[in-house]
Amino acid sequence: MKDKKFWKWTNQADADPSAERVLELYGTIASETWFDDDITPQMFKDELLAGNGPVTIWVNSPGGDCTAASQIYSMLMDYKNDVTVKIDGIAASAASVIAMAGTKVLMAPTAMMMIHNPATAAFGDHVDMEKAIEMLDEVKESIINAYEIKTGLSHTQLSHMMDETTWMNAKKAIELGFADGLLTDEKHSTEIEAYAFSGSSVEKALLNRISAKAKQQMPKKKTGTVKADDCLERLNLIKNWR
Repeated sequence: MKDKKFWKWTNQADADPSAERVLELYGTIASETWFDDDITPQMFKDELLAGNGPVTIWVNSPGGDCTAASQIYSMLMDYKNDVTVKIDGIAASAASVIAMAGTKVLMAPTAMMMIHNPATAAFGDHVDMEKAIEMLDEVKESIINAYEIKTGLSHTQLSHMMDETTWMNAKKAIELGFADGLLTDEKHSTEIEAYAFSGSSVEKALLNRISAKAKQQMPKKKTGTVKADDCLERLNLIKNWR
């Protein structure tokens, strides 16, 4: 069987099953879909339940398969002991869903989180397209459920943030409830400014600036007036030419 594992337990073989274990989720969440796959999700569940102590999950992922993220989220939520999520790089898209399962979510001062609408590829006629849209709507609702439970934000606000493809730094993620605190050490200050930005708005603003700049550089049309006598002279020349 082809190895589909995108996760890694760094101390799974610890002799004490109640000891804290570390799980690394680095890279794409499931390069191959978990849909209709009974083997890979079961492998993850078996490894998760191989111990019963607290789990620390390090996350640095651009996202990936929504189905895999949903199943991992459910498994972690159902886990009987504490789950601490530590984001040291990025938790975007499907990876942000998994992060919501943390009993505590901590982010490095330099880390980022991104949430957006789910996407898919579809083929067929208008009926197939409508079904794809309905499916994406339901997937979005399921993702909002996870964000809503963790953050306490309203459904409307979360939906709008996903529509806008929202990026958050650690301070902003904490402010909005997506994270609980910063990963800190005694050597550095953790005073950072909170900010979030919309990917869609940034793209529109950039296009508007490019368009405005292009208009400024376009050559201006020459304008002026023509005397009546000059027009009559030209008309006479044409008339005489005939």
